[in-house]
Amino acid sequence: MSARDKTPKHAAVKVDLHCHSHCSDGKHSIDFLAQQASDNGVTHLAITDHDYVHTAFATSTTQGVTLINGVEISCDWHNLELHVVGLLVDPACDALQNLLVSQQSKRRERMTAMDGLLTERGIPGLMQSLGELPAVSLSRSHVADFLVTTGASKTRQKAFKQFLGKKGKVAVAPDWCSMHSAIEAIHAAGGIAILAHPGRYPVNRRRLTLLVEEFKTSGGDALECAYPNIAVDMQQALVTLARDHQLYLSAGSDFHDAGAKWTDIGKFPSISVNDEALAVWHHPRWISEFGHAVGMSAQAV
Repeated sequence: MSARDKTPKHAAVKVDLHCHSHCSDGKHSIDFLAQQASDNGVTHLAITDHDYVHTAFATSTTQGVTLINGVEISCDWHNLELHVVGLLVDPACDALQNLLVSQQSKRRERMTAMDGLLTERGIPGLMQSLGELPAVSLSRSHVADFLVTTGASKTRQKAFKQFLGKKGKVAVAPDWCSMHSAIEAIHAAGGIAILAHPGRYPVNRRRLTLLVEEFKTSGGDALECAYPNIAVDMQQALVTLARDHQLYLSAGSDFHDAGAKWTDIGKFPSISVNDEALAVWHHPRWISEFGHAVGMSAQAV
């Protein structure tokens, strides 16, 4: 059965196009995510782990939820870390896999350097602890969990402030690929490139506009404009930027952990009816996979 056949032609469809499993810095398995999506009325869920794309499924249906292969690539833009989501990517694409393997290697090198700095401070065992996790893409979030577990820090927030932030005791700068390289790899894999949660980056409106301009020039396809805790004025600013630069709009929960009360799969502000024509499910790549969007929405459920 093709992906196009999996959803009844006139069924109401609700999407969440950004979430994470325990293969990166999420806390849960794919089965858990699918069940949570089903419980919350989501019909299409994109698994977008950091610098890792799942090979166990391309586009498949689990527990009544269509799972979409995605990825979230960490990249550098003028010394600022950004994230670019790729939707409907082919996990067998060599160009994408080569980039992701490089990113994963850099992540491990960063963790190893942090392990050395922690050991010097009398906190050994980080790499052994990380080796016991299901994660393929290791991150500072995993280090924060380790610091809490060992009692070196009381909370994850304090771990970031004291140890892992730019001025932290064991801070190690990342070495990400360029935004252009991330977009190129996503397109090589047949995917849609989306600038993730643009309103969360520490830039003013002028720099945000410059970022969107460079994203578009590099071949980017869409802006994520609906995600948890986005301010109303920021969401409207992103919609305006998308219109001005002929970009699509995307939406997702950025879900990581059921224990975090601020987010859940399928729960984020809506893309308004007035802006729905710009939604990413009208992108030709989406239509080629699922057919034309009928009764589709991205809204809090």
